[in-house]
Amino acid sequence: MSLVRAPMTRPPPWAGHPRRLWHAAVGALPPRAAYLFRQGRAPGLQTAKTVLAAVLAFVIADSLHTSSAPILAPLTALLVVQLTMYETFTHGRERIVSVVAGVLVAVLFASVTGLTWWSLGLIVAVSLIAGRLLRLGPNLLEVPISAMLVLAVGGAQSAALGRVVETLIGAVVGVLVNLFVAPPLYIQPASDAIAGLAGRMARYSTSLADALRGDWSREKADAYLTGARALGAEVARADQRLARTEESARLNPRGRVAREARPRLRSTLTALEQAQVGLRNLARVLLDRTYFVPHEEDAYPQDARDALADVLDAFATTLDDAVEERTSPRTADPDDGRLAADLADLDHRRDELGARLMVDPQADPAAWAQHGALLTAVDRLRVETESAVHPSEVPWWPDPLAQRPRQAVRRALNAAAVHPSRVASVSGRRAREVAARLARRRP
Repeated sequence: MSLVRAPMTRPPPWAGHPRRLWHAAVGALPPRAAYLFRQGRAPGLQTAKTVLAAVLAFVIADSLHTSSAPILAPLTALLVVQLTMYETFTHGRERIVSVVAGVLVAVLFASVTGLTWWSLGLIVAVSLIAGRLLRLGPNLLEVPISAMLVLAVGGAQSAALGRVVETLIGAVVGVLVNLFVAPPLYIQPASDAIAGLAGRMARYSTSLADALRGDWSREKADAYLTGARALGAEVARADQRLARTEESARLNPRGRVAREARPRLRSTLTALEQAQVGLRNLARVLLDRTYFVPHEEDAYPQDARDALADVLDAFATTLDDAVEERTSPRTADPDDGRLAADLADLDHRRDELGARLMVDPQADPAAWAQHGALLTAVDRLRVETESAVHPSEVPWWPDPLAQRPRQAVRRALNAAAVHPSRVASVSGRRAREVAARLARRRP
């Protein structure tokens, strides 16, 4: 009596999962319309905050009579209200510095010359140099703009002072509006990006499983290798979203929520990144095998391809369930029993695959090495899936704001201590004295 192993059957991805059903419904919409219905997002919130900041800044500047048309205050507020509190503070500081620098340059030149073609060019050049020295980044052009606007009115003291005051008003209003009106946290976009990455990896796995159960060829293997490589872009996109989540925890009174969610999201994304590498290696092995057999369709026997297809189906099921449980903010009590059953089924399918890939290394050394590489790729999928099922819960805190400047100063001083002769061209006698003191302290 022969036993026929039944192939795995997968229910629809959204079956039994309201959140997946929501994603499926939203995914059927055009991209621009789907963006408006993104979970965890209040439609129009950022727009309303920007409008509120601009209006408040204009009203305050107008009541203080900074100028006849204090348009600079709402413009600054509009630019300062960024997507995270950290960006808001950073952009507000840089914008204030850029405007003050431009006003100082204009006042300096106004006492010597008026607005001519050569003075305009000179002011722009000096302003850009000053902006680069101050490292103003995207606000670099604000320095020459401010200088030209002040110089256009003759560099009057009142115009220069009014421009600075309007900038301060806009920056302060922008920071306060972003601080007190729903300080943004980007946990849900990161969760959606990670869930989307897992969904695409699961769809890739089921598609490869279906192809393995049918006619196999070198062209199909090459196409699936290209698809596995393309998943790297999705990994990078999810990493950018999670980096925004980490940044939103800085200087944010609601940052505790992001700090609690970050370890879970980061460990899940790391597991998916490694699983993507495993899929890529698996596709590479499938392609390589077609070059070692006389007929490419005989690269693997049908029973081995069916067993590998079952492994990929089990991997997709486990991945979907694990990411669904670990990225949903509404999951207070994850279904660990279901996840354990998924992992057990994945282990069982892997063992079946190993039994069907058994080969004598003396009879076919190439097949023995390639089957081993295939099983190694499958083992990586299994291990990383288990990591996604059991994400890290280690508390996380963002790096202190002054850590990077301190590290830069420490590296510079250490370099000066090792090569004190090079310091003379950088910072002169004072740097050499600091380097000498550091050298004396070394054991």
